[in-house]
Amino acid sequence: MKAQLLTMSTPDGPFTILARDGVVLASGWTAEVTELTGQIHPALLPSSMETVSGLGAVSLAVEAFYDGDPGPAMDVPVRQQSGPFRAHAWDVLRLVKPGFPVTYTEYAALAGNAKAVRAAASACAFNAAALFVPCHRVIRTDGSLGGFRWGLRVKESLLAREKI
Repeated sequence: MKAQLLTMSTPDGPFTILARDGVVLASGWTAEVTELTGQIHPALLPSSMETVSGLGAVSLAVEAFYDGDPGPAMDVPVRQQSGPFRAHAWDVLRLVKPGFPVTYTEYAALAGNAKAVRAAASACAFNAAALFVPCHRVIRTDGSLGGFRWGLRVKESLLAREKI
């Protein structure tokens, strides 16, 4: 299973995408692929990678996001694997509208279990496909940012770009 590797330059720093046949396996604000592969379920890990100069609709969606249109990133296919709650929670994240972040409590309720706040936070923490599965749109009840694997500066920047 060969995957394609692309690192793009963004205002928030290098953004690396690991994809197979146009489907994102992992992505994040790093130039180090090893920072991405640890988040991929072992059954989905590629056996090899080739560096590419573009990923078609995937890289166009990243460009669109940074040009002010977050919509196309939600159309990019993503493949992650986990248990039923986490897999569903990742799907639910893609429904959170840009400019309207939700709290971890609201996110747990949207995912079907209002009491599963820690499980919802865990889904964010283990999300391998940053930007395409927008865990940055989940914040604390008090309005503070909470955590973000790629740093609070990046999370703040992403949320500011999505403000309506």
